[in-house]
Amino acid sequence: MAASLWLAAAASGLLVAQEAEAGIALGATAPAVTIADLAGRPVALAEFIGRQPALIEFWATWCPLCRALEPELEAAHRRFGQRVRFVAVAVAVNETAAGVRRHLARHPMPFPLLWDTNGNATRAFQAPSTSYVVVLDGQGKVAYTGVGADQDLEAAVARVAPGP
Repeated sequence: MAASLWLAAAASGLLVAQEAEAGIALGATAPAVTIADLAGRPVALAEFIGRQPALIEFWATWCPLCRALEPELEAAHRRFGQRVRFVAVAVAVNETAAGVRRHLARHPMPFPLLWDTNGNATRAFQAPSTSYVVVLDGQGKVAYTGVGADQDLEAAVARVAPGP
């Protein structure tokens, strides 16, 4: 990323993406998209974004990077979970809703998990892979994106979290 672009992103309060050029652009408004819960009921992601900051992780049971990112994600949730909405979006690649439910019975998550049955959210957020994280500010603007196990999610969320 050019130095001037990085400085402009830093000055605007946006964090530089972990994976440059991957996924939805920093500063973009989160797209309106409807996916489902694990029972198959439609859920608009707008229920989770635009009212307060949010973190969305694109996730799969079979993803080793997602498993490696879990401690960082759980630490961020413990610190900011009262002020920032957290949601996981299970991708429907080599996955079934029943398989996700079985996984969650053994390994519960401390926040909602939605099912991207038709890939609507994956396409809308331009998720390049699983373990892709998008942090949104309170107005639903993209403040951070990252991919992989080596993300500083506490720092990313701290930039958009209200309060101390």
